[in-house]
Amino acid sequence: MKTDDSAANDTAPATIGENAYRRIRTDIVFGRLTPGQKLRLEKLRDTYEASISTLREILNRLSSEGLVVAEGQRGFEVAPVSVENLREIAALRTLLETHALEQSFEAGDIEWEGRVVSAHHKLATLERRMREGDRSETELWKRYDWEFHQALISACGSRVLMDTHAAVFDKYLRYQMIALSFRGDIAAEEHRILHDCALERDAGCAREVLVRHIEGGVEHALATGTIR
Repeated sequence: MKTDDSAANDTAPATIGENAYRRIRTDIVFGRLTPGQKLRLEKLRDTYEASISTLREILNRLSSEGLVVAEGQRGFEVAPVSVENLREIAALRTLLETHALEQSFEAGDIEWEGRVVSAHHKLATLERRMREGDRSETELWKRYDWEFHQALISACGSRVLMDTHAAVFDKYLRYQMIALSFRGDIAAEEHRILHDCALERDAGCAREVLVRHIEGGVEHALATGTIR
């Protein structure tokens, strides 16, 4: 989702190639293009309205991000998933996010607090609807989840760290979308505690809850049996 929310791209219209890149990337992250699916250039051309040469560049770019696999003369396919890969991604997310969280809690000002409160309000609203059985806005829920976690670390002072975290979060999110993993009250309560810890600047508590939150998400996704 970093491709949809990059501030650097807000100041000018995106090119046809950049638009196609964002759409393909989003479709991979949200599972509309499924793990192992062959990416036929002719079909992609009709769907994403970009030339064959542009699509080849896009798929090579996504290959460098680990979301697509280049198969030489055989073309491209969506990167597969595995239990091992999910655990590696979760471990990297934990490493990056806990570090950024501590930096952000130390440096955050009232503007940062406002971003955290606003992002949590939107996320909590969607989580409440989902706990009530409304699963019609699953993608919006995950976008708000991403926004909340990005808000928590947004005062860390490092653009590189933020961008790296966003890329890793997207890979973690792909697994959640594939497994349709929602932990209900448990996840909502962990988000509430993280929100409160941010306002209280309690980095120790937030770190502990975040580690539990990520590990819990992994185990819940694996319990669905959709990832092998």
